[in-house]
Amino acid sequence: MSSDRTDDVEQLRATAVAVAQQVGDLVVRMRLAGPGQVQTKTSATDVVTAADTAAERLARRLLAQWRPGEPVLGEEEGGEAAAGRLCWVVDPIDGTVNYLYGLPWYGVSVAVQRDGQSLAAAVAQPAAGRLWSAARGSGAHCDGVALRVSGATQLELSLIGVGFSYRAERRARQAAMVAGMLPKIRDLRRAGSAALDLCSVASGWLDGFAEHGLHRWDWAAGALIAAEAGAVVRLPPRGSDFLLAATPGIVDGLAELMTQCGADSV
Repeated sequence: MSSDRTDDVEQLRATAVAVAQQVGDLVVRMRLAGPGQVQTKTSATDVVTAADTAAERLARRLLAQWRPGEPVLGEEEGGEAAAGRLCWVVDPIDGTVNYLYGLPWYGVSVAVQRDGQSLAAAVAQPAAGRLWSAARGSGAHCDGVALRVSGATQLELSLIGVGFSYRAERRARQAAMVAGMLPKIRDLRRAGSAALDLCSVASGWLDGFAEHGLHRWDWAAGALIAAEAGAVVRLPPRGSDFLLAATPGIVDGLAELMTQCGADSV
């Protein structure tokens, strides 16, 4: 990998892909050996494994080698972005609970941003050998195949992905919200990885996705991939943690429905 400090988005995409692939290989090997030590973070249900930590450290080592001097913001070890500079945003295992249980729906998310705007990204699903990537203005791909969101135009026939908080009191409010939504859409899916859910919107597997409680590392890569595949992506505004991404034909209706069902109070 080159350490050239340009904003060549294809070069940045190639770096994101290489990091996601190598980190993905590591987490698969560690899963086969057993999850190792498991700790908790915000609640007893919010877990972090030894693989999360090892995977993020590998990503940091690779980026230090290929993009020296550029800061990294990671879920496990933090970091800060500087104004005007490239910053790499890494979620070493998005969907750690799935990973812990042996469910294959977990991903490695790697994005590079400048001033909060994603320029290039990769999301690997290592258990399936699948990899999504995008570069701003250059489209999104999965395993070399160009992506396009679904053509859904009727909210009542749309499949929507959602996520839930680790905190019991907020989860209860979210449950009430989705209960109100269910009669007015085709169905809901709760898969457990925001990065992969956003990639599912990009792939046309979901017509929309919405979640409260996301952090930058959860969406930095997947949101760009969805947007480059044609989704309308509404990132969390200042003071909020609510993200919505959907095919253009339903995005306004989905946002209105969620508001009617209490999204603003979740």
